[in-house]
Amino acid sequence: MTAASLAIYERKLAGLDRKGRSRNLVAPSGTDFTSNDYLGLAHSQRLKDALRDALDRGMPVGAGGSRLLRGNHPEHQALEREAAAYFGAEQALYFGSGYAANVALFSTLPQRQDIIVHDALIHASAHEGISASRAPSIATPHNDVDAVADAVRTWRRAGGTGRPWIAVESLYSMDGDQAPLRALAQLATEHDGFLVVDEAHATGVFGEGGRGLAECLGHPENCITLHTCGKALGASGAIVVGPAIICDFLINRARNFIYSTAPSPLMAATLRESLRILADEPERRDKLAKLVSFASREMETTIGMRSSKSQIQPVLIGNNHRAVRLAERLRSDGFDVRPIRPPTVPEGTARLRISITLNVDQATISRLFERLAVAMRKEQE
Repeated sequence: MTAASLAIYERKLAGLDRKGRSRNLVAPSGTDFTSNDYLGLAHSQRLKDALRDALDRGMPVGAGGSRLLRGNHPEHQALEREAAAYFGAEQALYFGSGYAANVALFSTLPQRQDIIVHDALIHASAHEGISASRAPSIATPHNDVDAVADAVRTWRRAGGTGRPWIAVESLYSMDGDQAPLRALAQLATEHDGFLVVDEAHATGVFGEGGRGLAECLGHPENCITLHTCGKALGASGAIVVGPAIICDFLINRARNFIYSTAPSPLMAATLRESLRILADEPERRDKLAKLVSFASREMETTIGMRSSKSQIQPVLIGNNHRAVRLAERLRSDGFDVRPIRPPTVPEGTARLRISITLNVDQATISRLFERLAVAMRKEQE
């Protein structure tokens, strides 16, 4: 290996830096306004006790193999039974991450004769799975039900014979807005299709008992939901819930499930406790809802920007370099806020993504927006 061999990567990194898109790893510091630990469970005593109890019962740290080999621990199966019951589905399947679950869903389930119609702002992991699918796909403008309907009808008129797969996030991770799930579910039913809902940022926060926004649909057979476990649930992994035949098909055909070492049984044990906390402690969701309402008012009155009305509050900046500078100013003031830039968000929409969690209080939220207002004024000078 010579220096010349690495030059292409050096040039590409330099190009990212010029565009304000260079990234590096920054350790957490200051008050948490960037994590997805919405209910404050990541540091909860109940989860720590559940993990300690699992160790005391002799549970292994690692699974030791894939689920189809010796890695299928009883704790995985217990989690899946309890998750299916909690989310009102016939069956559940536990994956090591939300990314892995989305790739598995879209690369495995839609067949060659089907079509995938997805929201343009759906998560990168869904895009990855869609690109690996045998089915064609089309992106539609954000939250535009008519565009989804037009895409399906156009495909049918052109001779499409399979089923449409409509793919959305219930709560979008960078904008904090909700998908029109009822209208999309009706559309999927009308066209004999499936609706795939990524509940990553809604699980634990929205719906009866924190079951997510798709809970309002009443668990139809043609709806598959993905519940990420590393956000409000405070642990890691992801749970796909839906008809038993869908989960069985993933077990048999999803390559990144078949050929991956199973998640740690300790995480499965921890997540069983996370689900119990959702049922036992509704006050966490109530407290978060009040913090979100407070943060929404502070955002609108202090910096004059419209709130998303969810725990994800995007502050649109536009310019990549400016977003980076504002985040650095806030971190120097003791607030952990990160800049979000393309390609994670569309070109020209760089932003600060302010996350409201139970790790902060109203006074701290007020100080954050006061300091942000000062930083934004300095940027304009």
